[in-house]
Amino acid sequence: MGILKMFATFPGTKTYFSHLDISPRSPHLLSHGKKIVLAIAEGAKDISQLAVSLGPLQTFHAYQLRIVPTNFKILSHCMLVTIACHMGDDFTPVAHAAMDKYLSAFAAVLAEKYR
Repeated sequence: MGILKMFATFPGTKTYFSHLDISPRSPHLLSHGKKIVLAIAEGAKDISQLAVSLGPLQTFHAYQLRIVPTNFKILSHCMLVTIACHMGDDFTPVAHAAMDKYLSAFAAVLAEKYR
C-alpha cells in the first residue's frame, strides 16, 4: 500500500492522521487508501478534466485539512513504487513513465490551491 509506504518512509506525513489507527491493515488505513485509489481512478477517466474532478479534494485538503503540499508529491512517489512492486516485470519503462506522468499531474493538481 502506497500510503503505508509513505508513513514508514516519511514519518512526518503521519501528523495528519494522529487521531486514527494507521497500523497495517487497520480499517482507517484501508479506508483512506481506498479513497486515494478511487480518486486516482476517477481522475484517470478524463485526464483533461483532472482539475475539475479533483476540485473538491483540492479545497478540502488545502483549506480544511491544511496538508503540506509536498506530501502529495511524496504520496505519488510512494504509489509509483507500490505499483512497480506489485506489477513486477509487467511494469515496463513505458508504463512507468505514463504512471509517473499521471501521478505527478495528480499531485500537482492537488497542490494548486496553495498558490
